[in-house]
Amino acid sequence: MTAEASPPDSTDFLYQTLVVDLCLPVRGATLPADHGYGLLAALCHRVPMLHRNPCVSILTTAGIRDRQGKILLTPHSHIRIRLPIEAVAEVYKLAGKQLKIGSHEVQLGIPKIFTLKPSTSLKARIVTIKGYTEPDTFAQAAQAQLEKLKISGQVTVLQDKTGKPLRKTLRIKGHTIIGFSTLVENLQEEDSIRLQQVGLGGRRRMGCGFFLPYK
Repeated sequence: MTAEASPPDSTDFLYQTLVVDLCLPVRGATLPADHGYGLLAALCHRVPMLHRNPCVSILTTAGIRDRQGKILLTPHSHIRIRLPIEAVAEVYKLAGKQLKIGSHEVQLGIPKIFTLKPSTSLKARIVTIKGYTEPDTFAQAAQAQLEKLKISGQVTVLQDKTGKPLRKTLRIKGHTIIGFSTLVENLQEEDSIRLQQVGLGGRRRMGCGFFLPYK
C-alpha cells in the first residue's frame, strides 16, 4: 500500500513562496469538539477561495472539553489559517464575520499575521493517511512521505500518560477518519519550514497534518 502523498501541484509552489499564518480570534460560547468539517464549510461559505486553493491549511479551534461532545471557548480561542501571502487579502475579509457551525454561532475577530518559525521539533495534533489506522504502519507511511518530500526528520507517534498511542478521530459526513498525534524531530531549519508549509497526510483544511513548533 502506498502512502498518501501531498498534492503535487501545490508542493513545489509552496517551496517558492512566502507562507504565513493568519490567526483569527473566535468569540462565542461553545463549538462541537469535532468541528473540522463544519468549520471548513462555514469558512468556505464566506470565502469560496478556501475550498479551491490546495495550498491552504486550517487549524481547528482549541477550547476546554466538556466531555459531552463540545468545547468551551476561552479568550484565547482562535482559528489559524496557513496560506500563501498573496491570499491573505482575500481571507482577511473574514474579520468580524459570524460563522454558524452546526447549532453553534461564533464571531471572528481581527486577524493577526505570523511568519513561520523554524524548530527542530514539530507536532501535529492529528495526521491522517488513507489506509493507515495502526500506529506502527502509520509511522512508516508518514516517514515515507517525509522522504518523498526530501525532508530529513524522525517521525514518532505520540503517546498518552499510560503509554498508548494518541489515536485521534475526525468525523466527515458520518464517516470516522482515524489519525494520530505526530511528532517530527531532528529537523534542520529549511526542512522545518518546508514541513510547516506542506504538512503530512490529507484533510489539511480540516485540522489535520498542521504542524507547529514543539518544545
